Amino acid sequence: MNISRLIAQAGQYLSEAILRIFSPDQDIYPVIGTQAFEGDPCKESSNSW
Repeated sequence: MNISRLIAQAGQYLSEAILRIFSPDQDIYPVIGTQAFEGDPCKESSNSW
């Protein structure tokens, strides 16, 4: 009986891991919208490469 309990626990462990991997994210991010660009655009004549 000990082997069957061990197999059942291993199956539960693996199924919980699979469900956690493929479930939707639980992260709750604040809704902040889009951010305006505050930098200066690169000049076309400058060669930065």
